[in-house]
Amino acid sequence: MAAYQSLYRRYRPQRFDEVLGQDHVTKALRNAVREGRVGHAYLFSGPRGTGKTSTARILAKVLNCEAPVDGEPCGKCENCVTVAEGRVTDWLLEQDAASKSKVDDMRDLIERVPLGTSGKRRVIILDEVHMLSQGAENALLKTLEEPPEHVVFVLATTDPQKVRPTIRSRTQHFEFRLLSPDVLADHVRHVIADAGLGLDPEAVDRAVDHVIRSGAGSARDTLSALDQVAALGEVFDEAEPVDAVLDALCDRDAGAVLVAVADALAAGRDPRTLGEDLIAALRDAFLAVMGAADEHIVPAQRERAARVGQRLGPAGLTRALDVLGESLIELARKPDPRIVVEVALVRLTQPATDRTLDAILDRLDRLERGGGPGSGGGPGGGGGGSQEVGTSGGAVAAREALSNRRARDASRSPEPAVQPPGDKPTLGAVVRQQEGRSGSAGPAAPGSVAAVGDAARIPDLDEITNAWSGDVLTGLPKSVRSRWRGGRWIEPDPSTVRFAVSNEWHQKACDESRREVEEALLAHFGGPVPVAIVVEGEPAGAVSAVPGATPPDDLDHVDPAELQDADDAAVTGMDLVVRTFGGGELIQED
Repeated sequence: MAAYQSLYRRYRPQRFDEVLGQDHVTKALRNAVREGRVGHAYLFSGPRGTGKTSTARILAKVLNCEAPVDGEPCGKCENCVTVAEGRVTDWLLEQDAASKSKVDDMRDLIERVPLGTSGKRRVIILDEVHMLSQGAENALLKTLEEPPEHVVFVLATTDPQKVRPTIRSRTQHFEFRLLSPDVLADHVRHVIADAGLGLDPEAVDRAVDHVIRSGAGSARDTLSALDQVAALGEVFDEAEPVDAVLDALCDRDAGAVLVAVADALAAGRDPRTLGEDLIAALRDAFLAVMGAADEHIVPAQRERAARVGQRLGPAGLTRALDVLGESLIELARKPDPRIVVEVALVRLTQPATDRTLDAILDRLDRLERGGGPGSGGGPGGGGGGSQEVGTSGGAVAAREALSNRRARDASRSPEPAVQPPGDKPTLGAVVRQQEGRSGSAGPAAPGSVAAVGDAARIPDLDEITNAWSGDVLTGLPKSVRSRWRGGRWIEPDPSTVRFAVSNEWHQKACDESRREVEEALLAHFGGPVPVAIVVEGEPAGAVSAVPGATPPDDLDHVDPAELQDADDAAVTGMDLVVRTFGGGELIQED
């Protein structure tokens, strides 16, 4: 019984016009053969299975054909039949640079280059030339630049950027492309009919779609997938793990995404492969949203990418690509790669648990796009749009309300009490501001949050403490947080909430950023919350850093006889240490 020959070998192109989807290459080579202008070295680059080696063999065949016709081999002479049947001949040398990459291997090849041949031209095909060692590349350079007149080099690679520029400059470079789904579909239907695979006519369309999706633009991979379908006799329907994960991402369902990952790993996918497939699918969706859909994917995949892109949106897709890309980098450094992928997917399905800026922008994007289930807010959404703002454009309405409130505040305060960021106050302004706070018992400063609104509701101690530790403090700028971490909230009075600090210097530092804190409390409670900054242990009537605080009445009536002399100022660091730690004794001073 004759050995079975795989479909991609059985239907390997034997003429230039049989090479699929590479007309820009085959036309140039055919014209060069017909006009006698064949170069001494060519570089064929492109994805796997696009016809690089097959085109090189056709070139070798036509250069040694006894009766070429219009730049094409006749296919009937002895030399043409020898190449078609894969028999060894002295005028066609093929060497795999992946397995023979050392300098000694290259020297053995170069020694055979000047030898005579039974054909007209000797063609040397070096596959995967980018894997040659540096010494092998150096040994090849001189011969590649000036080979004997009867020798033609054809270098093939899937990674042209790794080929040294000195080698590329000595060749004519042709780039092969992935095949479009339409071209592959016609070719697959021809192979099914010509090879007599015995597929059910009703299953042919499903088989074509399946093998084209599996081949991803590669003719060889597509025919290999067709071999599997022919062996099975039908297309085995199996849910794609990537599709299940994408559905869970769109639904914001953390439980479903974890189940989909478990199913994918149980089916034999490793975490890295699953992550790479997800990134590829999200990239297709991103291109579809941007109006630049990949034409090399089948129509069904193109429609799927458009639906995913519409549900996740540009911001969601960008964040998903970023988060998954970072997780793939972390895989090699973590003991359990599965956990890395799962954590990344949970962060994507529940943006409320992610405090990064990208997660916040993603949530805002979903709010502005409506926030309903159609835009990705489903069960387990973790703060989906339907839970935060129930109607389309809710975020826009919220922004307009906030803008109107700020406009009303500005109309009430012609002169803002807080210096605009970036403008440093003068010394006189600071002195006048401090004097006004300590010596004036007037109403609240215009423009402060304490002056906004006539009916302010003062939250109790539990409310202000829970809000502060939950959302307000973490939402403040770092410079403000660093000043306000060192104090605590104490029982409020009827007109203000009170924040206690340890000393007057801390009180002044917090007072400089009091406006930002009041604005944050306003956003949280929905109404003005005046803040008084007090020093721990001060009596209720002591001067605080809140505008409008009333100083004691007897400050202007001080009896000089009651004043005491201050201690002598410390002149050394040792004096400061002794005075700070009371009861200490200086034993020896260095």
